[in-house]
Amino acid sequence: MAQLFKRSANNIAKASLVAVVILGGVVGYVYTQVVRSSYLTNRYLERQQPVQFSHKHHVGDDGIDCRYCHTTVETSYSAGMPPTQTCMNCHSQIWSDSPYLEPVRASFRTNEPIEWERVHDLPEFVYFNHSIHVAKGVGCSSCHGDVANMPAVYQENTLQMEWCLSCHREPEKFLRPKDQITNTKWDVNELTDEERLQLKADYHIRSKEMMTSCSTCHR
Repeated sequence: MAQLFKRSANNIAKASLVAVVILGGVVGYVYTQVVRSSYLTNRYLERQQPVQFSHKHHVGDDGIDCRYCHTTVETSYSAGMPPTQTCMNCHSQIWSDSPYLEPVRASFRTNEPIEWERVHDLPEFVYFNHSIHVAKGVGCSSCHGDVANMPAVYQENTLQMEWCLSCHREPEKFLRPKDQITNTKWDVNELTDEERLQLKADYHIRSKEMMTSCSTCHR
């Protein structure tokens, strides 16, 4: 019986198998980079807000504490958005005629809330509670970044599950003293490994198994 394939077909078959493996690896790598990219996660995306509010000016320059505006961050799952009255506490006297603040004054006159664009938006199937993180020594900047240097707030982290798990597996790397919770310039390297572990014990952090259980975040 005549030979159907030339001897060179063996080399072609081997090269094809190698090419498929390499191509599969490249496709897999590209996929992992795309799903983590700002294109899909909205990381570093500055959203246009109805009022040109600068956290850098209010927090960084004026030193206003996060909790002055986000009043429920220590007691509720949500940090809360400030009502217009909070803005008017200062701006009824300061920049009271500025055209930039007309949306604030209009909101105050009509009692209609300002429709802010959400920056950090977790999926509906994820349960996140601000108050428990604050109570356990996780600072604002651990998730939100150094907002004291952000003229316009953007999402600094991916908010993907692997990012959450990196903290839940080793929470001691991200803990800080209670009086530094709202300090956006806090450096985790200011604590020794022993001090971090002591904070973990003081805050009664649950075990890694409990922290990484599916039901902890998916309820």
